[in-house]
Order: sequence, then C-alpha cells, then structure tokens
Amino acid sequence: MELKELLTKAFELGGSDVFIVPGAPVTAKVKGSLVQLTDTKVLPADSEALVQEAYALAHRDFSILRAEGDDDFSFSLMQLSRFRCNAYYQRNTVAATCRTVAFGLPDPKKLSIPELVMELARFRNGMILVTGPAGSGKSTTLACLMDRINQTRDGHIVTIEDPIEYIHSHKKCLVSQREIPNDAPSFSRALRAALRQAPDVIMLGEMRDLDTIRTAITAAETGHLLLSSLHTTGAAKTVDRILDTFPAEQQAQVRVQISMVLRAVVSQRLVPKKDGGQVAVFEVMTVNPAVQNLIREGRTHQIDNAIYAGGNQGMMSMDAELQRMCREGLITRENALLFAVNPETLAKRI
Repeated sequence: MELKELLTKAFELGGSDVFIVPGAPVTAKVKGSLVQLTDTKVLPADSEALVQEAYALAHRDFSILRAEGDDDFSFSLMQLSRFRCNAYYQRNTVAATCRTVAFGLPDPKKLSIPELVMELARFRNGMILVTGPAGSGKSTTLACLMDRINQTRDGHIVTIEDPIEYIHSHKKCLVSQREIPNDAPSFSRALRAALRQAPDVIMLGEMRDLDTIRTAITAAETGHLLLSSLHTTGAAKTVDRILDTFPAEQQAQVRVQISMVLRAVVSQRLVPKKDGGQVAVFEVMTVNPAVQNLIREGRTHQIDNAIYAGGNQGMMSMDAELQRMCREGLITRENALLFAVNPETLAKRI
C-alpha cells in the first residue's frame, strides 16, 4: 500500500499515530490500542519507500535524514489531515511515526479542557508551561490557549515550532508562525529574533536546552507572555527540571527569577476510560504568593500540597481530578492509582 492509503485508513479509524517499523506490520494507535493496517510485515525496502513518500509529500530532501539520523517535519493530505512526522534510523533501517493533526483548530470543550485552563489566556506577561509525557496533548492545549488569545485581544503572536502543527489565522491578533529548521536554525535563535519582532505573546513549542530556557525566562521578564511545553509530570518536577538545566552556581538566582515570572503550570495525562478510549486529566498550579515562596526557598516538594489545598484559588489537583473521575465511573480505581501523584494518599481517599 502507498503511504496515502495507510494514512487515510488510520484517519478513518480515528488513529492518532501511524508507526512504520521494519519487521512489523504498519500499525496505528487508535484510542490507546494498536491496530494493524497491513496484513504482512514491512520489509526494510518497503519502509524506506513509505518514508520517502512522506518526504515527497513534505517537499523535503531525504538526504537530511541520511545526514542526521532522525528528522522532524510535517505535511498535509488534501481534505484529510495534517501529519507531523518523525523519521529515524533504527538497526540501520528507516522507520517513522506519523501523528495526525486535524485541519482547523481543536475545540477545547470537545476535548474536555477545563475552563480553568482556558482562563490562563487572560495573563498579559510572564510564563505559562504546559507539561506532560509525549502524546498527552500538550500541543493541542497550547493551540487552544493561542486561539483564545487570538479571539479575545489585540496583539502580535509569534509561534516557534518544530514542526508547525496547527495553522492559526489572523483574528484579533496578527500571527507569525516560524518553523524549525525551515524558517530558523534553532529554537534559541528564533526566540532571540522574536524579541525584536515586537511580540505580545510568544509560543515556544518546547524548551529543549539551556540556551532556550535562559532566553525564555528573559522574554518573560521583559513583559512578554511566553507559553511553552516541557516533558515533565507535575508542577514541582517542572520547576526542578528547569533549575537542573542550569549550572549549580546559577540555580539560586534562577530560582528567584522563576518565582517572579512563572504564572501557571498545566500538567496533563491521558488516562484509559472504563468504556474504551482515553480521557485527559489536568492539574493546574497558579503561582500565588505562597507558591512563589516555595519556589524561591527551594521547597518545591511542598508544591503538591499547595495545589491540593488551593482548589478554591484557581488550582486543580491531578489526584483530586482522578478521584472525581473514579467516583463518577469514568475510570477504574486501578488506573486512578496508576496515574496518581501520591497513590497511597489517593487510595485512602477513594
């Protein structure tokens, strides 16, 4: 089968990802389960041909993959969907994962993104981080927040992504979307340039390295609203992850900077539902004076307690949400405890 046929089949099944790996059938992830799209295993020559087809659809040079060993890019199939592709070498053969990114912008209500999360779009400066493991929907949540800002106030939004997933039209805001490496060689270079582009809001697809994180903090300090993502779980681990990126002698100063610029951390996980499929579970930490002090004084291990106690102050606890969903019969007790921040405490509450 051609790649277009396989991607169409996966899309019609409601698949989120398509895996092309030599030695196995082409497989789609559908509502958290793996579904085979081909009856036979893919040979190395077949997988390379399928990946080359992806490069042709993206109008991208296949030699990039040969030179680098892995590559990120995106492409569209007319009247079907956009796809974000990561191609890579494994055991000296070519493989790829293609993620479905629907045309148009996601609807936060259909995705059960709480209004508490969407209200974060009201901030005019500082840093908002969306965190979670790979495939948990961070990019989708960021896109929803960007669209809320785009609909509700004037300004210039600059997005820096690798690759661009959702296309934002100009609404109340002007939107400039830059893709790494097509429009700029790196996140840090594009972010430094963005500071000279008179932005009101900067959306950074991911904070990957020290230089990018340092520049992001500077952008948030200078009056811009910066939104980004990190592959961490929980607000406390997110703060620790940022600090650990810096040399030990700089961490005390960075701790003070983070306490001043951080506005909120959203953590999200996809949890299997009882009746099949998955449901997104959110934790929201908004930075109030109490949380500021915990960050500044290096007591990040107490942040989880502050979030749980701050349920009436614009915060949402992951464990409290898991407890609610378990009580309502959406998820099983076992899965609630599996994804809990503090499983022992949640077990007693359930």
